Amino acid sequence: MTVSDDPRGTAALLVDSRGRYLLHLRDANKKICDPGTWSIPGGDREGTETSREAVERELLEETGLVVPLEEFTVVDSLGPDGTKGSIRVYLGTWDGNADELPCPEGIMFRHFDAATIPYLTMCPWTKEVIDLHQAQAPTRPPVPAQARPGSQARLNVVGVHLYLEQDGKVLLGLRHPDAAFAASTHHFLAGHCEQESAIACLIREAQEEAGVAIAPADLELVHVVHLVDHPGGQPRMGLVFRAQKWTGTPEVREPDRCVSWGWWPSDALPDKIVPYTRAAIEGIRAGRLYTELGW
Repeated sequence: MTVSDDPRGTAALLVDSRGRYLLHLRDANKKICDPGTWSIPGGDREGTETSREAVERELLEETGLVVPLEEFTVVDSLGPDGTKGSIRVYLGTWDGNADELPCPEGIMFRHFDAATIPYLTMCPWTKEVIDLHQAQAPTRPPVPAQARPGSQARLNVVGVHLYLEQDGKVLLGLRHPDAAFAASTHHFLAGHCEQESAIACLIREAQEEAGVAIAPADLELVHVVHLVDHPGGQPRMGLVFRAQKWTGTPEVREPDRCVSWGWWPSDALPDKIVPYTRAAIEGIRAGRLYTELGW
């Protein structure tokens, strides 16, 4: 089958070791497919993507997860305007806490067992997929929650941060007053890793955010911060890389996130600075490689 013949829609059915399904509550009162229903993560292919490439991208964007997937089935669907289409569904296994997943789209993620599905307002094709999986799934005794494999595993968000220093001063950006994170506060040039290595992510972010070009060979890891905002919160791993050299003068390229770039003496940082940014800079100056915060 060629890419052009592949269904435009893709989705991922994730099942945990207790036989529960990871479902996504879609927004209501919007002109989207199946508004207000419980469905599964997914979305349409873009450009020349294959279905597998699309479902892996969508799963990462919607949940932050990267899990092995196998083709499961193809189902028919209806678009918001009644247009008929089809969706290629992939099957994967994930043991984790749905409450800890990011949810950039829709309302929430939850795990449900098969017995609960009939009592939910379900997306029709998702119900069809689960029914098919139930018909094919081998009968097995439920695994008690406390005995679940990997039940203590926690998803850690990985962020990359750029440490640029010249003449004893460090580059910091002033976040936009309406920014979702650290509004009106100084921070490293930074970003979250997507489907890419940490160094590739940092090089991309430096170009996108500030017009700064850096070669991979000119980056070195100088500090790691492992933090939570509060006990039991989402763990985050911050990797701080120093650029030995770069080209370009930092400029504001994403004004909705950062309003200015400035060089600050490393021993006289601004009062309003992200706490872990300050901790990382102090750690680098002291020659330490690692800091923990919030645990």
